[in-house]
Amino acid sequence: MDMESLMAQASALQNKVTAAQEKLASMHVKGIAGNGDVIIDMTGKYDLANITVSDELSARGGATVAEMVAMAYNDAKSKADELIDRVMADATAGVPMPE
Repeated sequence: MDMESLMAQASALQNKVTAAQEKLASMHVKGIAGNGDVIIDMTGKYDLANITVSDELSARGGATVAEMVAMAYNDAKSKADELIDRVMADATAGVPMPE
């Protein structure tokens, strides 16, 4: 394969990855804890969009709220990780990647 062809492929891949990153910035996942007592809305780039805490949970005290927020965050991050893997796999499909 010649250098010009290789550079064209690299440029095309970069454009696909950039488009995938822009797509991820507009996609959202929700992390949920305590049967919906805490809901975290996060983008596919891990940007926090919103946190909702139920009044019932708030009344139970700060330590409980903190624990539930952490659980909801971990759930949202896990879902964002899966979303990122899926979107980036689509963007790089068919392109040989180094191991």
